[in-house]
Amino acid sequence: MDMDPNAPTTLDGLPLARRCPLDPPEELTREREQRALTPMTYPDGHQGWLATGNAAARAVLADPRFSVRADLQHSPIPMEVPKEVRTKPQPGMFTRLDDPEHARYRRQLTGAFTVRRIRTMEPMIERIAEELLDAMERDHTGEDAVDLVAEYALPLPSLVICELLGVPHGERGGFNEDSRRLLSLDTPIEERMKSFGAVAALLARLVSEKRAEPGDDLLSDLITAGDLTDEELVNIGTVLLIAGHETTANQIGLGVYALLQNPEQLHRFQGDESLANSAVEEMLRYLSIIHIGPVRTATEDVEVAGQLVRAGQSVTISVPVANRDPERFEDPERLDIGRSATGHLAFGHGVHQCLGQQLARSELRIAFTSLFRRFPGLRLAVPTDAVPMRSDMAIYGVHALPVSWDR
Repeated sequence: MDMDPNAPTTLDGLPLARRCPLDPPEELTREREQRALTPMTYPDGHQGWLATGNAAARAVLADPRFSVRADLQHSPIPMEVPKEVRTKPQPGMFTRLDDPEHARYRRQLTGAFTVRRIRTMEPMIERIAEELLDAMERDHTGEDAVDLVAEYALPLPSLVICELLGVPHGERGGFNEDSRRLLSLDTPIEERMKSFGAVAALLARLVSEKRAEPGDDLLSDLITAGDLTDEELVNIGTVLLIAGHETTANQIGLGVYALLQNPEQLHRFQGDESLANSAVEEMLRYLSIIHIGPVRTATEDVEVAGQLVRAGQSVTISVPVANRDPERFEDPERLDIGRSATGHLAFGHGVHQCLGQQLARSELRIAFTSLFRRFPGLRLAVPTDAVPMRSDMAIYGVHALPVSWDR
């Protein structure tokens, strides 16, 4: 499909290189300063677009003429995609389905993620956080380096989502490892599919067990209340397991890293826990761990930000850059935990806005307040530039965060 000959210079794929680990790639920021929507040649040769402006991104995400279907999309980075993913939307994979199929699944799940339901879960989240911090305090002196990702940021949301779905304790370690391989950009396609199969097999066993003997968990509720097939339940569970722990885990790790890099903001947070909610929203805006997509594909010609996106063209949303758009946020390059970050796109926008966003907000607020209340003298145990960043992963963050603390 030919691009408009009068269109501006075309990007060659999605730039990922960052000069500062807390800031988006400079090349993308420069693009946003020039235009909200930029022509981009995808690695497979597809001629599509990149949205960097906040308003343009919101317009694409809210418009039903843009599809989420994986079989219509093109990857903005070099990535081998299995043929079955490209050609067949899977029943139950509601994040990859358009309405009305998407709406049918979403209606059955909405009740599990209401603000009221999440509030009833907060004591459980607080208990898990305190138990993890107890273990850190018991097993380490505070003088030795402790990987906060492995001991706190990753297990906290993982345990929460496993509790929500009723995953047995003995199955959780293997799930974490399979999820990590699934989201690594360097994992060979055969290993990714093997890990996906392992997660699906675990969930298939759970669905079978809960059909025979329902428990007090989300899968049991879906089985009892709905008419979903085993395949649909397994795919819904896969979406929730992976999305429900990997994103929040990386937001916790990167958020702690950012606060330790901004001591004046950390002191504000420690001195006034009433700022916890606004601090969470600001870190979601400022850090934007979804750094590769989302991607939408036009099902008909659509005008966005003065540009004609033709039917069949994919548009990649640069969430980190859209969340730093000065037309939406004042002084957007500064971390300010007291600001109102309304309008950020960390959870997406439109009908596909993240179903579990209220759960994520509660987990983040509890994770940060509990951690810095327990260890007010928390500090990096390595130089700043020695912290390994997740530039090689589908979800941005830190691979590890070595920390120590004062007793």
